[in-house]
Amino acid sequence: MVLSHGKRLLSAIALGVLMAQAAHALDRLTFETPGADKDLHDVLAAASLTREAGSAETVDVQNLFAAARADYARILGALYSEGYYSGTISIRIDGREASAIPPLDAPATIRAVDIRVTPGPRFSFARAQIAPVAPETELPEGYAAGEPALSGTIVDAATAGVEGWRNQGHAKAEVSAQRITADHRASTLAADIALAPGPRVTFGTLHVSGNERLGTRRLEKIAGFPTGEVFDPEKLDQVRARLRRTGIFSSVTLTEAEAVSPGPSLDAELVVVEEKPRRIGFGAELSSLDGLALSGYWLHRNLMGGGERLRLDGEISGIGGSTGGADYTLGARIDRPATLSPDTSAFIETELSALDEVDYRSDNFSFGIGFTHIVNPRLTAEIGLKYTISKVRENGTRRTFEQLALPIALTWDNRDNPLDATEGYYGEAVATPFLGFGTTGSGGQIKGDFRAYRGFGESDRFVLAARAQVGAVFGADLMETPREYLFYSGGGGTVRGQPYQSLGVNVLRGGAQRSGGTRFLALSGEMRADVTDKIGLVAFYDAGYVGAVDFFDDSGDWHAGAGLGLRYNTGIGPIRLDVAGPVGGDTGEGVQIYIGIGQAF
Repeated sequence: MVLSHGKRLLSAIALGVLMAQAAHALDRLTFETPGADKDLHDVLAAASLTREAGSAETVDVQNLFAAARADYARILGALYSEGYYSGTISIRIDGREASAIPPLDAPATIRAVDIRVTPGPRFSFARAQIAPVAPETELPEGYAAGEPALSGTIVDAATAGVEGWRNQGHAKAEVSAQRITADHRASTLAADIALAPGPRVTFGTLHVSGNERLGTRRLEKIAGFPTGEVFDPEKLDQVRARLRRTGIFSSVTLTEAEAVSPGPSLDAELVVVEEKPRRIGFGAELSSLDGLALSGYWLHRNLMGGGERLRLDGEISGIGGSTGGADYTLGARIDRPATLSPDTSAFIETELSALDEVDYRSDNFSFGIGFTHIVNPRLTAEIGLKYTISKVRENGTRRTFEQLALPIALTWDNRDNPLDATEGYYGEAVATPFLGFGTTGSGGQIKGDFRAYRGFGESDRFVLAARAQVGAVFGADLMETPREYLFYSGGGGTVRGQPYQSLGVNVLRGGAQRSGGTRFLALSGEMRADVTDKIGLVAFYDAGYVGAVDFFDDSGDWHAGAGLGLRYNTGIGPIRLDVAGPVGGDTGEGVQIYIGIGQAF
């Protein structure tokens, strides 16, 4: 279409008028709820789109009109959710009821919007029935005669009834009928819900699609779909979790078939989308005393087409530090999921390292195999067999430590966010019996790491965090114990403000000789506060103990550190800056600075 100059001018003028109307100021917006208490008023006000549209810096007339018409249903739903079924709603636009204004005759300008909601009396349940109900079904406590008749409670009761039957194997249970009757004179509500359990079914066939590099048979083994077992929705969640924790897939969609097959059984359809198989990552941490630590890894998620995960790790630490020299570590680990069972994976790992510590230097090689079992989403168990040989130079002598160990670990983790927890607990307990060869002693090491988090304030703005680490070596003499099993304290992982591994024990072999201890305890506490969405502050106190013979005897000693920290929140966890100094013990002096990613614990 071609417009003449005059028509173009008229069009431009009309467009300008419409834009001016769209941005016209709103002189008045009221929201009244006579007879409602503050809590109910806040619920009703939060449901109103008109209040949101009218409070914008630039008020769009069309959006405001649409919001007003939509508010009838939204506010009515809010009334029902609080148990008010005889309320009245009036939304007047420049004196006209919004519901009476035809959508095609929308006002060009809006000067005033007046919303008035009269909730009326709150209704209670005269009757709250649901049947039949499966054994062990937990209905909402509020779904009972005499309780407030909240619409959400009715929905929750129906949902609980259906889920109760599904948990008993009735996959296609549903609400077959419902009757809700309001008695406005008595301000009561009678609710009757009828359930249709349907047949009790078993799991049928899993139909798989979307896998490209991972073989279908291996995918099915990893998924562990329980064909032939009685239907249980939790087992479907387990299948999803097994597939997601492999890291192979960017998307996992598991859906139940619409209809029950003969048997009766219920098939399921699994659609997956694979991640790119390779990944690399880097990390860095800086301490003013311990120096710079650089790390990196290369990962392949599906090395041989069966879900095998290969990870190569490298790290250089102590660069430019004053506590020993630089340490070098290179490791490789391959994990194979669903080896003994869908929840059990096997692993092979090896590591080479050259460590230049304050008390000794060592060249180390280790090789291990083992199994990891997911007991439940929170609890993980691991057992392995590990051979280690170390060439150690300390106090002018050379020694070889050689041992075969059987590490056994249990890990419990219900934190809401591992990198920046505000609620929950974490616990890891490891027992490592070891058999020494040659001059290496035999014995065992136990150690534990326990953490707790408690958030409070609006949106968990404040968080109290606590950590306790404990360790001990039994059976072997201190000088015959492999150096990797002895304990030190000091540095970012134990006591901030104290130099790295600055607290050990002194043993007497022709003179003073320093070593790691056979007893260890470290305690940490933090108070975290979010100043803005991005910036947070932390105050912390750490203390550590190392002993040679027993806990809290004359062979051991304590030291402590305290300081302040700054956190900058990112999408992958906070960037951490901690400044700390010693407040107890004689192992350090001056200020230490630590920079890293993630909270200290």
